Amino acid sequence: MNLILALVVLVVFYLAMRFFSDTPERSSNNGVIRLKKGYNIPLKGEAPKELKIGTVKTFAIQPPNFRGIFPIPKMMVKVGDTVAAGDPLFYDKDTPSAKYCAPVSGKVTAINRGAKRSIIEVVIEADANVHYKELDVVDVNKVSREELVSFLAENGAWAFLRQRPYNVMADMEVTPANIFISTFDTAPLAPDNAFVMKGKEAAFAKGVEVLKKLTSGDVHIGLKAGANNDVFKGTGAVEHEFSGQHPTGNVGIQIHHIAPISGDKPVWTVGVQDVATIGNLFLEKRFNAQRIVVLTGDQLKQPTYVETFLGANLKELLKDNLPTEKVRVISGDVLSGEGKDATQFLNFYDDQVTVIKEGDYYETFGWLIPSTRRPTVSKTFVSGLLGSKKPVDADTNQHGERRAFVVTGEYEKFLPMDIYPQHLFKNIIIGDYEKIEGLGIYELVEEDVALCEFACTSKQPLQAILREGLDYMQEQG
Repeated sequence: MNLILALVVLVVFYLAMRFFSDTPERSSNNGVIRLKKGYNIPLKGEAPKELKIGTVKTFAIQPPNFRGIFPIPKMMVKVGDTVAAGDPLFYDKDTPSAKYCAPVSGKVTAINRGAKRSIIEVVIEADANVHYKELDVVDVNKVSREELVSFLAENGAWAFLRQRPYNVMADMEVTPANIFISTFDTAPLAPDNAFVMKGKEAAFAKGVEVLKKLTSGDVHIGLKAGANNDVFKGTGAVEHEFSGQHPTGNVGIQIHHIAPISGDKPVWTVGVQDVATIGNLFLEKRFNAQRIVVLTGDQLKQPTYVETFLGANLKELLKDNLPTEKVRVISGDVLSGEGKDATQFLNFYDDQVTVIKEGDYYETFGWLIPSTRRPTVSKTFVSGLLGSKKPVDADTNQHGERRAFVVTGEYEKFLPMDIYPQHLFKNIIIGDYEKIEGLGIYELVEEDVALCEFACTSKQPLQAILREGLDYMQEQG
């Protein structure tokens, strides 16, 4: 009897150690960086790899998408003007040489304003056949860096370059230590970039060639280990293979494991399709803002990939694909995307639209009663306890209200970085800005902590808290 009891105790102790022990942050094998922390949220509504041509006629460039520019930029067009794709629409008063250009040709039908008369949308009704502004292209190998910067800024490409820390528009006076590109996305229902970029290998390679001219260091490319990465290889960039769950595909996570950010050495990041657009400035001699956008979510009648242009109108993009019941349309993924009215427009940097149920209901007794399967990391629910990878439905209900910020050790399981996120968030809340620099705030942007926010027992708005801290640090210089 005592022997049986001892065996039971040993088994329980072993299981407890497996359950509660910290997971190693990373390992490396055959050059692959294997991240151990994170979590993939299995959702219904994944799009099959089939491409359709969009029938969108209305597009908009939205100044609020460009963090760091003046809320009322200087307009270069007015309502009623006709523009070609690549014609400048407005510029930031602090950096007048960097133009924000039209993604399509057509007629400017509206310049919509928001709070304090800020400009929130410049709307264009597209021509049936898009025509482009012709460019006098420079030779990348013969011009100086300053001349190349001026060419990119004048022709709309500077908007694709974002600077970290702070994830703001790239500073034209700064030479970044490195430039980073993540070629895969691990967010829920994210697009398959290898499928999206098929046939665009030359444009991508040319874009990397241009980027190499802009940095004093290297252009680094994050590749998904075990995937077919042929479309991204052979560009002359430094290649790194990553393996792991979300958020392994986030460029910020990859930067942390390649060359961590410090406040005095800014780096730049660029999206995969944005690199091809930069390349096409030189190959096609035009500002080609075509985008392949994935439409996802269990509420869509038919998830699919659609070829369109930057800033597509969501209602037209989702035409005949929405149910009649109430839904939430998200520009981006469910973790870090922005909820939109269907009459609004796809955000500038997004290549995904997600549609899920609106969770405007109350649960009687909450977690105390049996429930259907739901996206969760909590062992309180059967679906979380069993760890099933079978896709589930999702809605916007948070299943609880904001609570005391006291549970510790929770976020570290989902953030594969060598920082203490909860200590960071608490010091931002109390305003101890001397500590948050040492706690790693420069390495983070909102998407990096979105999974922590999903898992948060205290229901804290971690992305908003982080942005508050980033904005303060930027203001302090």
